Amino acid sequence: MALHRRPKPQSRARVTVLTATAAAAVALTSQAANATPKPTKSEVKAQVDKLYKEAERATNRYDGAKEKQEKLQKEIGLIQDNVARDQDELNELRTGIGAMASAQYRSGGIDPSVQLLLSADPDDYLDKASTLESLSAQQLESLKKVQGKQRELAQQRAEATQKLEDLADTRTELGEKKKEIQAKLSKAQKLLNSLTAAERQEIADAEQRASRTSAERVDLGNEVAASPFGAAALNAAATQIGKPYSRGGTGPSSYDCSGLTQWAYAQAGVHISRVTYTQVNDGAHIGMSALKPGDLVFFNNTEHVGLYAGNNQVLHAPYPGAYVRYESMSTIGSFQFGVRVAG
Repeated sequence: MALHRRPKPQSRARVTVLTATAAAAVALTSQAANATPKPTKSEVKAQVDKLYKEAERATNRYDGAKEKQEKLQKEIGLIQDNVARDQDELNELRTGIGAMASAQYRSGGIDPSVQLLLSADPDDYLDKASTLESLSAQQLESLKKVQGKQRELAQQRAEATQKLEDLADTRTELGEKKKEIQAKLSKAQKLLNSLTAAERQEIADAEQRASRTSAERVDLGNEVAASPFGAAALNAAATQIGKPYSRGGTGPSSYDCSGLTQWAYAQAGVHISRVTYTQVNDGAHIGMSALKPGDLVFFNNTEHVGLYAGNNQVLHAPYPGAYVRYESMSTIGSFQFGVRVAG
């Protein structure tokens, strides 16, 4: 009779190893199937350009808040100076009343009307003054001056308090916008760092070439400038082609969009305000069909501005990483309106 031996069972350790190996293989296969392919250079460039434009819009809001902060600080300083001056005047008026009271005290007693003049509440005095026959015209005039000065001081102090609250809110807004800008620029840099050094250099070189050659290849047509100073501003801006965009830049080494337009008009002897949100009020609004070279042109809810150059071309400082250049209006963004600057 033949003996049949039962097969020796595999060891538990071997089964565990095989199971783990199979699981790892499945996981790797799954990861490979679900892995996101590395973006190409052109895809990275598109994402970076989008982030740069968003950073530029945030920069405009930051610049607007900064300008408001500076204005509030000046207004608060003036109010505080006025308060100090008026307080000195009030103290002098009270000193005069005090001298009157002292003279009366030395002569035998203080007149009730003078006691009321020294009261902390001049309004209360006026209510009661009509009952005092001894009130002189001089005393009444002194009291009215004190009362008027106190009311003026109270109004100025209330105004200063409100402006200080506005200043605190503006500083908070500045901090938030600064964080937003830094976050977008950091994300853009992270995307660029995912490329090779050679690819990053190719992108930088392409931006510089686009700016250097834009003046040579752009067709501006034969449109007449909106005004002599509009023509002068446009000609001045053209000398800055190839200069880099920088947040808060006002020239002459670098610019942001509104910094370039302000600098250009300054060269023409015309002052315009600093940021896009105020430059929109620096002249009459006009539609696209009425644009002439030298007009300001606004895009993307007035968050970007440039100079109309003719033939639907705009001379502007585009966004971080780019350089001052001509560009077709159709590629910049959503056109809002133009502004013809009044000289």
